[in-house]
Amino acid sequence: MELNNQRIPLGQSNIVLRGCQLKNTEWIIGVVVYAGQETKAMLNSTISRSKSSNLESYMNRETLWLSAFLLITCSVVATGMGVWLFKNTKNLDALPYYRRKYFTFGRENRKDFEFYGLALEIFFSFLSSVIIFQIMIPISLYITMELVRVGQSYFMIGDTRMYDSSSGSRFQCRSLNINEDLGQIRYIFSDKTGTLTQNKMEFQQASIYGRNYGSSLQVTSDSSHEITIAESSSQHDRKPKSEINVDALLLALLKQPLFGEERLAAHDFFLTLAACNTVIPVSTGGSPDLTNEVSEVGAIDYQGESPDEQALVIAASAYGYKLVERTTGHIVIDVQGERIRLDVLGLHEFDSVRKRMSVVVRFPDDSVKVLVKGADTSMLSILRTRNHDGLFDSLHAKTIETTENHLSSYSSEGLRTLVIGSKYLSNEEFSEWQERYEEASTSMTERSAKLRQAAALVECDLTLLGATGIEDKLQDGVPEAIESLRQAGIKVWVLTGDKQETAISIGLSCRLLTQGMHSIIINGSSEIECRSLLADAKAKFGIKSADLGKQDVEDLHNGDVSKLRSSNGQASESGIQNFQLTGVIANDKSANIEESPNFDDAELALIIDGNSLVYILEKDLESELFDLATSCKVVICCRVAPLQKAGIVDLIKSRTSDMTLAIGANDVSMIQMADVGVGICGQEGRQAVMASDFAMGQFRFLKRLLLVHGHWNYQRMAYMILYNFYRNAVFVLMLFWYILHTAYSATLALTDWSSVFYSLIYTSVPTVVVGILDKDLSHNTLLYYPRLYEAGLRNEGYNMTLFWITMLDTLWQSLVLFYVPFFTYNISTMDIWSMGSLWTIAVVILVNIHLAMDIQRWVLITHLAIWGSIAATFLCMVLIDSIPIFPNYGTLYNMAASRTYWLSVCLIIVLGLLPRFLCKVIYETFWPSDIQIAREAELLKKLPQQLRSRPESDIS
Repeated sequence: MELNNQRIPLGQSNIVLRGCQLKNTEWIIGVVVYAGQETKAMLNSTISRSKSSNLESYMNRETLWLSAFLLITCSVVATGMGVWLFKNTKNLDALPYYRRKYFTFGRENRKDFEFYGLALEIFFSFLSSVIIFQIMIPISLYITMELVRVGQSYFMIGDTRMYDSSSGSRFQCRSLNINEDLGQIRYIFSDKTGTLTQNKMEFQQASIYGRNYGSSLQVTSDSSHEITIAESSSQHDRKPKSEINVDALLLALLKQPLFGEERLAAHDFFLTLAACNTVIPVSTGGSPDLTNEVSEVGAIDYQGESPDEQALVIAASAYGYKLVERTTGHIVIDVQGERIRLDVLGLHEFDSVRKRMSVVVRFPDDSVKVLVKGADTSMLSILRTRNHDGLFDSLHAKTIETTENHLSSYSSEGLRTLVIGSKYLSNEEFSEWQERYEEASTSMTERSAKLRQAAALVECDLTLLGATGIEDKLQDGVPEAIESLRQAGIKVWVLTGDKQETAISIGLSCRLLTQGMHSIIINGSSEIECRSLLADAKAKFGIKSADLGKQDVEDLHNGDVSKLRSSNGQASESGIQNFQLTGVIANDKSANIEESPNFDDAELALIIDGNSLVYILEKDLESELFDLATSCKVVICCRVAPLQKAGIVDLIKSRTSDMTLAIGANDVSMIQMADVGVGICGQEGRQAVMASDFAMGQFRFLKRLLLVHGHWNYQRMAYMILYNFYRNAVFVLMLFWYILHTAYSATLALTDWSSVFYSLIYTSVPTVVVGILDKDLSHNTLLYYPRLYEAGLRNEGYNMTLFWITMLDTLWQSLVLFYVPFFTYNISTMDIWSMGSLWTIAVVILVNIHLAMDIQRWVLITHLAIWGSIAATFLCMVLIDSIPIFPNYGTLYNMAASRTYWLSVCLIIVLGLLPRFLCKVIYETFWPSDIQIAREAELLKKLPQQLRSRPESDIS
């Protein structure tokens, strides 16, 4: 934009989106730039990636089997009809079970049957069979599944144990298609900041001019801070709205006159903390007078995009460098009671490529300086090594070396680190930078790349001021949650942008890494080096490639590393780090191979940095990384970019059938890549929540979500799918046997209403109720013994074997349903409608009692659904049989008076369910599952003793 012959750059920060609220300024002048189809809402309203559950994909496979069976049964009927017609073509009118063609003026005036030819008759018979047997294809099952998922989501959302009172965040179910996938998660990919940690940054330590501060930190309130370091401030000054950690020695240094290298470095250090950021100070107290000055002491609330920046600004304020005003053109900082105005000449915001931020400011004495802060990996390489005379600056080099040691110490304590630097700009340097900066800022193409090039002009040869250590505490319950998830057979991978030492420290704090665990650390700087490190690690641990066989892959997925060792089981110490003993990293070749320990039973942890992943994920090294990573119990990726996180998830997702879950507070790409995405409602915006399938306030809730709700949802849905297959198939097979005994005529003994109501009323409600409410175990049991979750990982609830066993049981029950009445009334004069009435009652009672046998937790609604459906069947049949125009008029009244009728129904129920009952008794007595043992112990109120007495080898 040009204003008064001056080009003003317009960027993302100048756009006010719909729904935004104006703050920190009284008025603005704007112009509509995007409207209609170009609005953010419309441009972002793309079709999201459709997700379907793992169980649903298996169900679709079995539906194809049932479709094939439907075609076979229809073909059998059509073929049988063809054979029958071939034998009886000449006397069709004299034979029963064959369709007649009547005129409208009376049934007695019957025309001879019109025969269309054998081929057409067979085709008509096939189509008629498809209409009769179409219930075999469980189309209604998809609707039932959606209803069940809605009910399951309702109870998940209403679970008060997943409510975060600190943030007021309830559990959110943003996707209704994958509830049951929560019970089959094998891999969890988690971010660190805001996910495992609270994302509430607290300034803990600082390294200034090679000296470490922070070992004697004291928590100082606002009032005490005002007394200690703001004695010279006027009563109109505002104070930060927080509790602040201060160091007495550093406070004493800052009170000294502004002379000496160390004192000047400390001054520039805190000045950079206060100025190099995008934090805006907002007054939350006090009342302005006519001169727009604060007449009463108020508090400053620092608002910013990053909690790190807020922590640094608050820390600077604690030490007497208070940011009191920020506009687009200047910054006002209160330094020990004296206000300094800095003109902002340019700002290079933080990006994931540079990994640093800088601001160019002009001081009151007209000197121009660039203030920079960033990650150590990007800052240490741009520090100056020579003085102004071009000679090697040994003092500065010593300061850099000492600061690096401090950074390593901070990282080992789990602190987030930043390096602070600055540089005076000469007139020539400033002019060159300003020209490039203005050109890049107003560029219409490749603006980001050009701004990075402009930043590189001033972000070089910096003077090191110091480093910071910020603590991001773990959330409550994170170690316990990770421990339970690992006991459940779930592999937890942490993908973070922090330093390697910080990642390892956090891994130990949250019990992801344990004492005695051996780690393989991959830090490669080239493709060749990464290839060598991966190959060495695989060779030393005897890890085979994934293409050596399916069983080997399954062993990898199950974490059974011992089966994938080399025959001698030996490995070198190179590439191994024991967290209990002193170890070496992967690129240390000095280890003694002859003193190789045996790692057959060792738990391995892989730690790899983002620089190595640059070469691995874009080359043919992915398979090597996959082999190594899946052999390890724990994987930690540090210094990784968001797209690299998504690449790691895709590495597992594309090469295995295991379910993956990604959880984070701001990693949208990783969350969208995983099978299940969980967003954390934190302080870093709602992007992750909006892109997720589920959202929650704390990481610890993931334990309950998976081990309790995930287990319940999987077990319910798995059983419901098998039951629906059985319910439909037993009805179809019963009709199939009838058609075989009626000359393949494709006629029915049941009324059309009975066929429709069977799936709509008679048997549908119990299916939905059980799918929502049934619980095989209590939540206390599932949380107490996490290994019960492995039932879902082993596909115990639904697999091909269970499907065919269910179909065999269905075949038996259909034979009993048809042949018990067939032989009972074989020599009677019962008509087909009376027989159809008997079959309708019997099949409804049979399938409902079949369901009742498998219900684990009976509640009032369950009783009403099961027994109410049977009662509703009788009621509907009474109403239908009371209508004179129906062919089955009065059949139920006559049949109900017969003792044989009721005995036949009872015999059908007993004979039909007896094999199933006996198999359940035998199997649960001699080969009980983990769930069955836990259920029995739960019923006997001896859960802890029973579960503790069972060895883990029996469970796995």
